[in-house]
Amino acid sequence: MSNPSDPSIPRSAALPPENASPTSDRANARATSPSRRGMMQGATLGLAGLVAATSRAQAASAQGASVQAGAAPLADPQKLYPHAPFASQPQEWPGLQSRMHPKPDCGESSYKGSGRMAGRRALITGGDSGLGRSAAIAFAREGADVAINYLPQEEEDAREVIALIRKAGCKAVALPGDIRSEAFCQKLVNDAATALGGLDTLVNCAGRQHHHDSIIELSTQEFDWTLKTNLYALFWIIKAAIPHMPPGSAIVNTASSNAYNPSEIIIDYSLTKAGIANLTKSLAKQLLPKGIRINAVAPGPFWTPLQVCGGQPMSAVEKYGTTVPMGRPGQPAEIAPLYVTLASTEASYITGQIYGITGGTGMPG
Repeated sequence: MSNPSDPSIPRSAALPPENASPTSDRANARATSPSRRGMMQGATLGLAGLVAATSRAQAASAQGASVQAGAAPLADPQKLYPHAPFASQPQEWPGLQSRMHPKPDCGESSYKGSGRMAGRRALITGGDSGLGRSAAIAFAREGADVAINYLPQEEEDAREVIALIRKAGCKAVALPGDIRSEAFCQKLVNDAATALGGLDTLVNCAGRQHHHDSIIELSTQEFDWTLKTNLYALFWIIKAAIPHMPPGSAIVNTASSNAYNPSEIIIDYSLTKAGIANLTKSLAKQLLPKGIRINAVAPGPFWTPLQVCGGQPMSAVEKYGTTVPMGRPGQPAEIAPLYVTLASTEASYITGQIYGITGGTGMPG
């Protein structure tokens, strides 16, 4: 915000015009005497100062009213959202958040934008539900046009997101398909860039997680499924996106607290998240000469469909979030501002970083 000083008197106002008609010596003396000139200047300065002060006060009042109207009230973060116990609610893969109880809060009614992504063109994988959905809603309300990828089985949730993006006044592009195919990943990126008129933001949120009590129970097919979804697709999509991305573009990946403290029942998922964190750090050095930044978020327990469709056993879902200091799972709406910040130009000096949002565990660190 600028800090204007009081305006000075223009030279033309302080001195008579060069072609002015001669006057009597007495009149000239009266008009140009220091005391009279000082009084005139002082009066002009005082009036200008009063107008400027009034304008600043009115602007500050309007700004204050806007902030006051849009700001959430202070609240204990431990009590903001639902706690365990949660109802047992198994779903078939890939799960729908519209059928969860309680339904995850992705900022549908709470996120307020301020133009931080105006003019941006973003592709978000997993944009139908959970973290990807929250990012899509936030980006649109910040002014970005958004393309979302999701599985065809998730169409019900995806339609809601497309409607919310359009309601925000932005272009919405639906691109369903399975990212385990390299050919589809390439097509996905090209279709997004074509439909949006370019691509400067990529958010990789899509992921697979399925628990197994023992590595003996983890089949090669399931292991391959997890790695293809979480790592191979990330590799393929980033490769395809880079040629479209001008300097100033940003990539945000989604790692996990499991990259740093892996659970014993999701070893394939955990190793992919460690890989994402490592890829993010190394690729940041490679992409910086192109003017592209890349960072990642590392969530702890978040209330998303990933958990109820096999990501955790139902016994763990029922008490989900109780193992972190916050005492509850995070809601996707609580991570959306971080995706926005890392993608926006405001974060121009941030690249190669992994940001933990883990409910108080201190990871990564």
